[in-house]
Amino acid sequence: MLEVDAFAPRGDLSDAVSRAGRPGLLPHAVDGPCVTSIEVALADLSRQVRLEAKATVFEEGAQAEAVWKLMSGTVLLSKLLHDGRRQIIGIAMPGDFLGLCMQSANSFTASALTPVTLCRCDQARFAALLDSAPQLMRQVFATCSNELSLAQEHMLLLGRRSADEKVAAFLLSLRARWAPVHGLSARIDLPMTRQDIGDYLGLTLETVSRTMTRLAHRKIIAIIPDGVRILDMDRLKAVASL
Repeated sequence: MLEVDAFAPRGDLSDAVSRAGRPGLLPHAVDGPCVTSIEVALADLSRQVRLEAKATVFEEGAQAEAVWKLMSGTVLLSKLLHDGRRQIIGIAMPGDFLGLCMQSANSFTASALTPVTLCRCDQARFAALLDSAPQLMRQVFATCSNELSLAQEHMLLLGRRSADEKVAAFLLSLRARWAPVHGLSARIDLPMTRQDIGDYLGLTLETVSRTMTRLAHRKIIAIIPDGVRILDMDRLKAVASL
């Protein structure tokens, strides 16, 4: 079920860019004198959307109409192969953008793994904001560069690695992804199912389960509700060949 709280737009884009005082849609990694005002501008041009777990944010092939910023929860990004199989291509965490490529059609499906809160900004409004506040392009570029790095890491995961290496590297990567949200921790939240993890790593559900159990038996990780806890970081990195 969808629940929407609209941020009522106030004034034109120049007013929005100059307004300050409440957080918006930009990542915190890029500093600069105009960051706060642009964040507020995006917030003023967006609306907040809340979705329950398993809801679809947008579908592959459908007309792309918005730029999204994930505020809370996790979102699964997937594509359908020609034979109907699903390939998971990414996991969006709080702070991540969706739809920055500004294509005419969505190139993947985004679905909520957990209850999520997102900010939605119409493509046309976002494009107009880029024109009126070119400083934003620096932050858009930084975000796209980070997405490219994650895609390259995923390609390595899908490469010629053993199941143990894939799962261990996946856990370490997910730990790093969670760090900006709640700090580096031995606990790794896993909102994904074993099937989801298999579709992400190119493994079967049974292989993922056996590998996780094997790592637990070796006292490298402990399987806990909704996640795992790393018991031996050095050994986990060794398994991942890092």
